[in-house]
Amino acid sequence: MLRFATAAVIAIAVGFACGDDADDFGVGAQCAGNADCDPDTMQVCLQFKGGYCGIMGCTADADCPDLSSCVAHSDGVNYCFRNCIDKGECNRNRDPENEANCSANITFVEPANNQGLKACVPPSG
Repeated sequence: MLRFATAAVIAIAVGFACGDDADDFGVGAQCAGNADCDPDTMQVCLQFKGGYCGIMGCTADADCPDLSSCVAHSDGVNYCFRNCIDKGECNRNRDPENEANCSANITFVEPANNQGLKACVPPSG
């Protein structure tokens, strides 16, 4: 039992040491398919120019890592999208030819939590 508890503590410490915000998990990163996104966080590659890794199935902002929010997507499913105030925040994990824009044209699931924020959205593919 002690070994299991020690292993669990080490796993948790390693997980936090690697970071826990949207950029660390690759939310908003470009992708060619689901395999390019983090499967441990239920990410899928959404069909935008250059793809877009989004965490599928959120119901509230609390389901998303820091620097991201739960948004309603046109496919009827909610995803965690990278938050932004300006375009420069959107492209840490994207190539210049697949740049995302910082868009106010997004439906936040919890708009009261996201006043003044926008979401990173690449052009449609």
